Amino acid sequence: MKISGIFDAMIQFPNCKINLGLNVVARRSDGFHNIESVFYPVPMNDALEIIPAADGVFQFHATGLTIPCEIEKNLCVRAFRLLESDFRLPAVKIHLHKAIPMGSGLGGGSADGAFTLKMLNELFSLGLSNEKLKSYAGLLGSDCAFFIGNHQPQYATGKGEMLEEIAIDLSGTYLSVVIPDVHVVTSDAYRLVSPQIPKNNLKEVIKLPVEDWKDLLVNDFEKPVIAKFPVIGGIKTKLYESGAIYASMSGSGSAVFGLFRGLPDSTSFESCFHRTVKL
Repeated sequence: MKISGIFDAMIQFPNCKINLGLNVVARRSDGFHNIESVFYPVPMNDALEIIPAADGVFQFHATGLTIPCEIEKNLCVRAFRLLESDFRLPAVKIHLHKAIPMGSGLGGGSADGAFTLKMLNELFSLGLSNEKLKSYAGLLGSDCAFFIGNHQPQYATGKGEMLEEIAIDLSGTYLSVVIPDVHVVTSDAYRLVSPQIPKNNLKEVIKLPVEDWKDLLVNDFEKPVIAKFPVIGGIKTKLYESGAIYASMSGSGSAVFGLFRGLPDSTSFESCFHRTVKL
């Protein structure tokens, strides 16, 4: 099917997520791992623009934080190539302004790829359902599917691509995200963790008041990653000392987040990337 190249420019703002609990349950025969976690959407955003390529030449341009990978490996570009292959899309210009730090466990790159799929679907009237978009997203990364329809928290299983809505509302809570200047390689983090059946039922724990999560809602990556990068553990301790009702590493790190009932003091984290938002 040949798609017309006439459409308006579009700009959207891919958001990120935090992991509320993360259990590494089992190693799979395909080399990946089965996990369970709750993905919670966070209003920290990149900016993504797609416009028609009047000269017929595809282009990807990035500003903001430096993206340390080849252009063709960027998830926005990979998303375009997926749909270009199946629908013979005309060339576009993609501009990504990167504000969500990479390699932090917040899923910013996955969000960029997923939003590219959604934007191309709308711009070219491809008629792809959310389920079909999720199947494309799954080819980009394990948590990409979450960002296809990420307005609600989702209970994630499998590699992170099997999603189920879960009732949890942190509205009115302040979220502080702190990212030290260390990079945790996800594949290395998985090598450090030993898969196991969770001690606590994540779905039951998440129903408890946030103040009760501290010793029950765990991230299996935390202990081995903190042993390798003690600064991460120091940030978590500081968040609790600052009044957090719950603090945890997100994903495989290096981002650490704290949940607060009131606006927290940010002076303790001036040497790190630090952002506070109201959920």
